[in-house]
Amino acid sequence: MKNPSLKVALCGLSLRTPIMTASGTFGYGLEYHPLVDFADLGAVVVKGTTLEPWLGNRPPRILETPSGMLNAIGLENCGVEAFIHDKLPKLTPYDLPIVVNIAGRTVDEYPQVIEHLEKAQGIAAYELNISCPNVRQGGMAFGTDPETAASVTRAAKAIASRPVIVKLSPNVTDITAIAQAVEAAGADAISLVNTFVGMAIDIHKRRPVLGNKIGGLSGPCIRPLAVRMVWQVAQAVRVPVIGMGGIDSWQSALEFILAGADAVGIGTAFFVNPGIARDINQGLLDYMQKEGIDSISQLVGAAWK
Repeated sequence: MKNPSLKVALCGLSLRTPIMTASGTFGYGLEYHPLVDFADLGAVVVKGTTLEPWLGNRPPRILETPSGMLNAIGLENCGVEAFIHDKLPKLTPYDLPIVVNIAGRTVDEYPQVIEHLEKAQGIAAYELNISCPNVRQGGMAFGTDPETAASVTRAAKAIASRPVIVKLSPNVTDITAIAQAVEAAGADAISLVNTFVGMAIDIHKRRPVLGNKIGGLSGPCIRPLAVRMVWQVAQAVRVPVIGMGGIDSWQSALEFILAGADAVGIGTAFFVNPGIARDINQGLLDYMQKEGIDSISQLVGAAWK
């Protein structure tokens, strides 16, 4: 058979591979430049960007856990104007879609950030972070109620000329209700899942380890939960789904694709293996060659279709 293809069409974006970076763990992408071949990526999703610079939470902000990690960075970032002038120009030469993750303290701040970004060149899409569990204002609160999640989506869509992806929180009773609400509000795609709320206590100090007390749990330990949620959402909506949560091999990436993910986000695994995208691409190609599959799109949702 001819060489199989990893190309993905995602809400108007053309990805050479389904492998995207998960927001936050990859910084602005520039931090990984010496270690990662950007040709192995389908898209770069930069860390959360806000209207003004955010300092984030006080340390400690990261803690390794069994099969994962807790983080309470608190969306530290340089602000939208500094991103446009200092970071974005260094990313655009890599010839791949740049997706800007957007966060805010209020619903109104999301379209305000987009208004700034609309003037910039080299951005392919926006990802609305309505699901971060380690900020005190906004963050996860917007993603745990269908009506509020929909209102953020509508506000963003009213301003955006580019596709709007909405990133969902797993810390809800029914994630399909949130997914359907943002789809009805105009979301062009849905990404899931963000981190789970977690905590660790220092038994000697008898106090929480993280400066923020709680943080977001990521890594392989959350993968079965994330796969289940992608499975549910992919069958409940018609827009594309980007799956993430503990992917650390081509096999685990394929799990998400079979569950219904059109593309997948790699996060915590980059800390362990900066070459993870290359390894996953090769593993998927080998699998497709062996199974006689021409295109990765043939495997999307194959576990339930």
